[in-house]
Amino acid sequence: MTMPSSPTPADPLDGIAETWDRAAAASIAQMTHGLSPATMMLAAADWALHLGIAPGKQAQLTAKMARKYMRLMDYASRSAQNPDAPPAIDPLPQDHRFSDPAWKQAPFDLIAQSFLLNQQWWHAATTGIGGVSKAHEAQVAFGARQLLDVLAPTNFIATNPVLQKRIVETNGQCLIEGFGHFIEDLQRTIRGEPPAGAENFTVGENIATTKGKVVWRNRLIELIQYEPTTETVRPEPVLIVPAWIMKYYILDLSPENSLVRWLTGQGYTVFMVSWHNPDSRDRDMDMDDYRRLGPMAALDAITAITGASKIHAAGYCLGGTLLSIAAAAMARDGDDRLASVTLLAAQTEFSEPGELGLFIDEAQLNILDNMMWGRGYLDSSQMSGAFQILRSNDLVWSRVLQTYLIGEREGMIDLMAWNADGTRMPYAMHSEYLNRLFLNDELARGKYQVDERSVSLSALRAPIFAVGTEKDHVAPWKSVHKIHLLTNSEITFILTSGGHNAGIVSEPGHPRRYFHMLTRKEDGLSFSPDEWLDHAARQQGSWWSAWGEWLNDRSSPPIAPPPMGAPDKGYAPITDAPGTYILEK
Repeated sequence: MTMPSSPTPADPLDGIAETWDRAAAASIAQMTHGLSPATMMLAAADWALHLGIAPGKQAQLTAKMARKYMRLMDYASRSAQNPDAPPAIDPLPQDHRFSDPAWKQAPFDLIAQSFLLNQQWWHAATTGIGGVSKAHEAQVAFGARQLLDVLAPTNFIATNPVLQKRIVETNGQCLIEGFGHFIEDLQRTIRGEPPAGAENFTVGENIATTKGKVVWRNRLIELIQYEPTTETVRPEPVLIVPAWIMKYYILDLSPENSLVRWLTGQGYTVFMVSWHNPDSRDRDMDMDDYRRLGPMAALDAITAITGASKIHAAGYCLGGTLLSIAAAAMARDGDDRLASVTLLAAQTEFSEPGELGLFIDEAQLNILDNMMWGRGYLDSSQMSGAFQILRSNDLVWSRVLQTYLIGEREGMIDLMAWNADGTRMPYAMHSEYLNRLFLNDELARGKYQVDERSVSLSALRAPIFAVGTEKDHVAPWKSVHKIHLLTNSEITFILTSGGHNAGIVSEPGHPRRYFHMLTRKEDGLSFSPDEWLDHAARQQGSWWSAWGEWLNDRSSPPIAPPPMGAPDKGYAPITDAPGTYILEK
């Protein structure tokens, strides 16, 4: 009798090899701040090789360089005779580095003009080369822009007239004070302390002060129920699901710009998810854990506490993406508790995620995955660094100039203090989020699975209120606008002034705020983003007011406020708002 053969044992070196490879990749990630050297080298090689076999492009760039040199010489000749001569080139609208009148004086006007012409030439040199992949072209152009931002004449004493004037006026004291700021910031970074001035903002004292109670807590969230401020409230409560990359209180900053306080003042019972700040023990928590323990657990609690059959749900940034997944799964399963869905600067389609997508490819995700694997989480400093580099001119070099050379520290405000209060993201969740959504776009393609079954936003029938912001570098508004392509629900889309954070924190009375607004009826035709902007009416003021009216139109007549919590149903108040998870470092 022939005995069945035993399975071939696994190679005992497999585990060792994997661990060794992961450790090596994690070490590289630490040195490159999470950027993949392979991605950068492949992009540079793709660009250089195709440029090398493009004699027409080379000739064009040579001609461009000659013309720009002639324009500079012509400007030098004209400005020598007339100081008010038109420039050879104007800065881009968002570039204010050379706005000071000192840059109009010789020789600094020639320095600025030379830099701007050089910047324009490099854009031409890194784009429009046949055969280069779009991703590599964008990465090379981005890298060239970053290098030029480093070498900008504004960053050096010898070429910056504004800085030179400041040094003379202060007898060099500004450099001494700037060096002091640098040492202070370095020490705070080493000690893991918040930036200077953040100590003036204390959670629960002058930020995140709206009164309420934590009425439910699990290993991932605390659910805050806020006290009513009106005699009656709408029967449909509002659940807010914030992003877990930062603390929730961007939506409850100072009393005068708190979205939560404003909503309670409009006669709504408001609930807020406050996320736990994960550490290495939470490394295996994935996207479905965030869905189940986050918005789904919150909806169950709100239903039990208020008795409401319908709930308005709002999600901000990643919280909006998670809410859209939860809403799609609910629609698939016949759960109709959502009266409406509001998405604030939240992407549901990731094919064009903006410049943040430059950091997302297989090689880049391999580096990030191994960096998180070593610690079990992605530290907030890694993500904030990626966001800063997207706008290095505004968020890095202008602040270096102002703080460390001119010696003037920018005053801390509540939004800046919140921005410094980052959180971590567990390894499994963030790896899954980047791979399934950013890289593979599974939600938009109908391939995202919840409970081993696909979900689709096409199943949604609840009305949607979606907000994009004009200057968003995290969730570009044209990407947010693509919700129109994924569902036939009624969609009211808002494009508001400001950026990813300041555009959302846009309370009524905030100066110089405006927004565009247009509603697409259920099963109606959609416009492209540019067509939408042509049709959407521009209105002055805050989009909050428009949202309040929109919610009112989809809510029932007011009733008496519900109780705070429901002890008899397992939702007894635990502690006062803002709770304990918000204090986790």
